[in-house]
Order: sequence, then structure tokens, then C-alpha cells
Amino acid sequence: MGIQISPSILTADLARLAEAAAAVEPDADWLHVDVMDNHFVPNLTLGLPVVESLLKATALPVDCHLMIDDPDRWAPGYAEAGAGSVTFHVEAAHAPVRLARELRRLGARAGMALKPATPVEPYEDLLPELDMLLLMTVEPGFGGQPFLDVVLPKVRRARQLIDRYGGQVWLQVDGGISPATVERAAAAGADVFVAGSAVYAGEDPAAVVRALRAGAEAAAAAGA
Repeated sequence: MGIQISPSILTADLARLAEAAAAVEPDADWLHVDVMDNHFVPNLTLGLPVVESLLKATALPVDCHLMIDDPDRWAPGYAEAGAGSVTFHVEAAHAPVRLARELRRLGARAGMALKPATPVEPYEDLLPELDMLLLMTVEPGFGGQPFLDVVLPKVRRARQLIDRYGGQVWLQVDGGISPATVERAAAAGADVFVAGSAVYAGEDPAAVVRALRAGAEAAAAAGA
């Protein structure tokens, strides 16, 4: 599978989302969309109608990260709309296995996210039901936060669990990812990287995506 980069539009100009997507299309693997409901996290962002419009405006597959209450009810709608990957938070899901199976049935990759303080070990048995495990490397809710190195041991443990399971589960990290931090996350075992502020704060988002990929690939190769 290799390294994958998923730029987050959370910190892009929300009035120009199609342009933000086009700016990274040549180099990114996914377009990451953070959906927040001001209940599960203290922030309100965009929702399903905007995602539906964005899907029509980009050639990139869309990776939806749902930081919302009651994902059992709302997450399937994103899969039905055409999102390539839909990630729910285990802290908010009532029936994560049933939800993951429903997302897969609807044609999306099923992802499960954990907050920084949520341990990964209790969910080892769920790995066969998942396509991706997302470990937050900041507290979810706002872009631009500094990377939490304290999460790196959990990333390493998650990589060990995935390798033990032997499946094709992707290990995604989200929060504070930049050219300065991506190598540490990759060395710990992550293979899918979400970056928002680092990508869209500068004048050349595609160049940042390339730098992220180069750093992650170098760290992964060094640890192989």
C-alpha cells in the first residue's frame, strides 16, 4: 500500500473548497474532510450537503472523519453519498462492529478513530472489521494544534497489533502533522497522514504534500 497523504481542508478557505482540492490533486492520495457537530467536539464545521458538493468538484477520493455524536445514525449517509472512506469515533459509537459493516456494505472503507487518551488494546478484536484505524495526535476539535509526541507509543502498539492481526488495516494519524513531525509518526508505524495547517498555510500546498510524502517514505524505509 505504501505511504498515503490526505490533506485536510479544515484550515483551507471554506468559501473556495473546490480550489483547495484542486491545489493538491496532482500529489495527494485523498482529500480529508473533518465533520464536527459542536457536541462530540467543541467546534462546528461542515456537514453532508457540503461533502456531497465537494464530491462533485474533485477527482480525489474523499476521506470523511466524523467527530460527531451518534455516528451509528449519521455515518452511513456519507458512504451513501460516495465518500471513499468514512471514519467514526469509537467513543461515540453505540455498535462499532455493526456500523463498520454497514459502511463497508455501502461501498466505503470503514475507519475507526481514537482520541489521544483512548487506549488501542481493547479494540484489537475489532481490527478484522476495519479498513483503517485513526489515532488522533491532537485533541480533536480544532486545526493548528501542536503534535502530541505522547501518542507515539500508542502508534507503535497499534502497528504491532495490526501486524499481529495480519490484515490490510491502514494506520492513520491526524493532528499536528507537518514536514517536521511526519518522520516521527512514520517511524512509529503510521502509513496514512492527515495534514491541514501545514498544507494550506503556505502558497504551494502541493509542494508540502510532496515534502510530507518524502519525509514519511524516508522514515519508513529507515525502519524497515
